[in-house]
Amino acid sequence: MVELYADLLITGGIVVNETGRFAADVAVKDGLVAFVGHPGFAPRARRTLEATGKFVIPGAIDVHTHIREPGMTQKEDWTTGTRAAAAGGVTTVFDMPNTDPPVWSLDALAMKQEAAARQAHVNYGLYGLLDERSLEALPALAEAGVIGFKLFYGNTTGNLPAPNDGAVLEGFEILAELGLRCAIHAENSPMLFWRENRMKAAGRDDAYAHLAARADIVALESLNRSITLSEWTGARIHIVHESCMRSLPIIRAAKARGVPMTVETGPQYFLLAAEDLTGDSARIARLNPPIRERAQQEPILSALLDGTIDMLGTDHAPHAMAEKQHASFWDNACGFPGVETSMRLMLTLVHQGRTSMEQYVRMACAAPARAFGLYPRKGVIQPGADADIAVVDPAKEGVIRGAALHSTRSLFTPFEGMQTVGAPVATIVRGRIVMEGGSVLDAPGWGRQERPQMPRPAPRNLATTTKAILRPGAQSW
Repeated sequence: MVELYADLLITGGIVVNETGRFAADVAVKDGLVAFVGHPGFAPRARRTLEATGKFVIPGAIDVHTHIREPGMTQKEDWTTGTRAAAAGGVTTVFDMPNTDPPVWSLDALAMKQEAAARQAHVNYGLYGLLDERSLEALPALAEAGVIGFKLFYGNTTGNLPAPNDGAVLEGFEILAELGLRCAIHAENSPMLFWRENRMKAAGRDDAYAHLAARADIVALESLNRSITLSEWTGARIHIVHESCMRSLPIIRAAKARGVPMTVETGPQYFLLAAEDLTGDSARIARLNPPIRERAQQEPILSALLDGTIDMLGTDHAPHAMAEKQHASFWDNACGFPGVETSMRLMLTLVHQGRTSMEQYVRMACAAPARAFGLYPRKGVIQPGADADIAVVDPAKEGVIRGAALHSTRSLFTPFEGMQTVGAPVATIVRGRIVMEGGSVLDAPGWGRQERPQMPRPAPRNLATTTKAILRPGAQSW
């Protein structure tokens, strides 16, 4: 017995990393994992958490959330959003920059940092915005610790215009030298707005009209453009909410060529189908890109399981209930909560034998940590790693209900009534229990901002960059 007191001992559980599982006790000291091993060698601890019959996994990292503060707190704030994360076994959220103001300057970033530092119950990364206004601020935002940048090619909450391709090229040139990853909403705005306006003029006001406006071609064109610019500049990119089976051969080919890209999808794209959404359920499930046809579900899930799609995100996008209750389908807000329900949905797939706990840990914990420069500090349970941990009961049954969500201004979900098997029963953030037995404990300000430590950047075609050709007498050959 080691005569060293730990702060917390998780005993009796099965530790699961992406590489395998084993019976072990886990001791936590000063916010870090201090011991993983046989109970007979575990240190004494000030508190013990019993985990017999349960899995002990790294806390999930949700790389795609919209916490909405500042500027849109009628939808969500850092208290409600991070309490929802804690309830869902998520120990780190990455917040998108389309708040009000958007995160395109140091002043805007500081507003978000202050709100998060005061309220967050879990750890957080903050994206900066890549658009025409932010180009000169990109290095300063990187220095201030943003987790990465976000490019909106498609329209989004906040009505940010898609930037000119020339500005995107220049932005990628800058990011290639900084080494930070750029998350991309890959939809072609001119195409989708043209089609949407044509359908409105023709009197189309239904869920299938929204899908038709954003048919696969809208995503395929933008995906190809993003890959081309990444391959030319060396900028690291991350394609968010991938929903199209026709994208998969393009992604595989780009990765085979060495394009520095990662990809995410969400449970909605392989658990929901457009054919099943009508009336109120269609309004609630409206999001961008849309829920697609049933035939696309299995290819997307298979690509997530085989690693073509690297990771699981949620696009957690809460709105006030009234924003989902308009008579015209086009007027209903796009997006819904997801950070609290994702782990339960995926554990149900584990229970059904459609995936494994190791696969889930890879896609929800390890792969996000690697892609954004947090591994092995996060995404794995081993000595020296941050003590961000979820304890999971694989047999816990439940039914998803919007009224029970911790995103208390957005009490609806397209997964309403879905029966689940498996749930997080404790969430530990930097060694502190923030959820136990389904109850979120009060821990405002406990979360900290996560800063990436990315591999050395590898920019390409340096002689052709905007910075290079602005020099007098510059040549690009």
